[in-house]
Formats: sequence, C-alpha cells, structure tokens
Amino acid sequence: MYSYIKGLIVDIQKDHIVVDNQGIGYLIYVSNPYSFAEGKEAVVYLYQQVKEDGIFLYGFPTLEEKELFLKLILVKGIGCKSACTMLASGDVSSICQAIESGNVAYLKKIPGIGPKAAGQIILDLQGKITATKEVMINEQLDEASEVLLALGYKNTEVDKVIAKLAHEKMDTNGYVKKALSMLVK
Repeated sequence: MYSYIKGLIVDIQKDHIVVDNQGIGYLIYVSNPYSFAEGKEAVVYLYQQVKEDGIFLYGFPTLEEKELFLKLILVKGIGCKSACTMLASGDVSSICQAIESGNVAYLKKIPGIGPKAAGQIILDLQGKITATKEVMINEQLDEASEVLLALGYKNTEVDKVIAKLAHEKMDTNGYVKKALSMLVK
C-alpha cells in the first residue's frame, strides 16, 4: 500500500496524471488533474485499489481530500470513480458541510449522484466527518480575500488568486503576501 509519491508531473490528461519518480512513470487517477502543473514537482497522496482487472492508483493533492475519499468509498454504492467525481464537483469543506447538514439537494447536483445515493451518503457519514482543518484553512482564505478586496482589488482578480492558493496551507498573512505577489505580476 502506498501513502504518497513525490515526483515530477510529466503528463496531464482529463482523468489522470503521470508522475515520474526515479525514472518510473506512475499513472494516477485524480479528481482534478488540472490542479497539478506539468513540469513541476508535486507530492500526491495515494490510494491503491486492487481489482480483478487491474491495480489502480488514485491521487489527491491534500490529506484532507484523501481522507474524505476514503470515507466516501465506504458508503454502499459509491466506488472510487464516483468518489472522484464528487471531489471534482466540489471542495472538501462544501461536501462535508452538505453531508453534516443533510443537504440532499447539494449532493444530487453532483453528476452520477441521485437522491438514493445522496441519502445513503448522508445516512452513512453524517456525524462521522470532521473537516476542521479544511474549514480553518477556508476561514483564513476568506480573511485574506477580504483584505485584498479592502486594498482595492476587483472580485474577479481576487477569486482567481484565491483559487490558486486553496490547496496551500498557511495563515492569513501568508495567503495575503503570496496573493499580492501573484497579483503584482
């Protein structure tokens, strides 16, 4: 079983990336391959699925996303591909909030998730998901966003920069500094 892989992103496709680690290219299915940058080194947290017809690797840019994926695949009727689709359709904190609040409507908006599957997800996971780390990061990102707006930047500019910083972990000041350096370029 693999925990993570660190290597160079050498190829990005619509449903997977290829990570070169010491001359071996690992094909890893990911929810949002375009969150990775080709030609850059990255750490990808992994889940290995062994099936009759093959061995598959699923990758995640953060541990929080991997933890939510592992909980989702425990739900009856939700497989690895469905869980990846869910993660591609929303961020970790939004999905967690929808599950905790019993928001079937939000979950039904995800492709491949109908009312029955949404109800099963809520039934199986409500009260078992804690997204405190991700919520804390989102609060700090929100504060950084407010600071940038107060400095006179437009909503569209701020939203683009904040989206790029969503997978990084830092405090509000760190987000503001990095966002300012990106906006100045």
